[in-house]
Amino acid sequence: MGGVRRMKLGSQGLEVSAQGLGCLGMSAFYGPPKPDADMVALIHHALNSGVTFLDTSDIYGPHTNEILIGKALKAHGGVREKVELATKFGIRVVDGNTEVRGDPAYVRAAFEASLKRLDIDCIDLYYQHRIDTRLPIEVTMGELKKLVEEGKIKYLGLSEASASTIRRAHVVHPITAMQLEWSLWARDVEEEIVPTCRELGIGIVAYSPLGCGFFSSGSKLAESLSEGDFRKYMPRFQPENVKHNQTIFERVNEMAARKGCTASQLALAWVHHQGPDVCPIPGTTKIENLESNIGALSMSLSADEMAELEALASADAFKGDRFDPDLGTWKTSETPPLSSWKA
Repeated sequence: MGGVRRMKLGSQGLEVSAQGLGCLGMSAFYGPPKPDADMVALIHHALNSGVTFLDTSDIYGPHTNEILIGKALKAHGGVREKVELATKFGIRVVDGNTEVRGDPAYVRAAFEASLKRLDIDCIDLYYQHRIDTRLPIEVTMGELKKLVEEGKIKYLGLSEASASTIRRAHVVHPITAMQLEWSLWARDVEEEIVPTCRELGIGIVAYSPLGCGFFSSGSKLAESLSEGDFRKYMPRFQPENVKHNQTIFERVNEMAARKGCTASQLALAWVHHQGPDVCPIPGTTKIENLESNIGALSMSLSADEMAELEALASADAFKGDRFDPDLGTWKTSETPPLSSWKA
């Protein structure tokens, strides 16, 4: 395993590589699935470089990404105990419609299915991918707690949960990690969510730290997206918003040129500088991009450089919402009080 530094994620004992690898784009959402052999080679390259924190979900494919990860771990041989494997449950597509579920029977069925696809006997970090707002968060957490007690899951996480939902979940069983979108183009978590995590000793896993790839090439990326790429339909990639957002990319790019790095490395370094409790998980399907992302770990940004970046990419600088309203975020993740619940 290579020289990527290690970090403690949360306060429950989990240790991970200080940068993870988001595996979504290998199998789904970012255009057609990539060849398995190439992706296995990429995962092995990541592991050999010291990027041992792998992030997947049962909806990536759906299901095929977990099978790919399991295949890659088996092919590497003897590496399982050196890998921190995170997967998620809670989103499923039924007849073309997205549904979020967190009821106990579904939690257990989804978990067992993920375990089988990954072909392992224990999941290191298991996240609720989106919050089921039809039932109290305590009900979902109760089943997850049982799975931990049975030795099937080591640590629990949430994704896109509000501060009050995080607090209520944490009472049932300690939350190790909160996964949220945090980058120069997604800063809405800084006011309430990040401070809540820090108060409770919950680690922060930043997904899409490169703005869904926007900081790799700006509007050129938006123009080249294929029909099967879900970013093509995201509000921020729409023509009426891209023109405005491109001006911010150009300024980040100019600053990167002055520092002798790429815009994506600068954007990723900014996330790394948010604190020792933050682990970004940039996704890629190319080894050269993986190497570039690892390079961001050794970059140093001064207080003036951080301030310059934050001034040009303020919380409301970019035009367009992060997601289509149908896919909930932390802003729409409140759940009913437990006192109202009748099982």
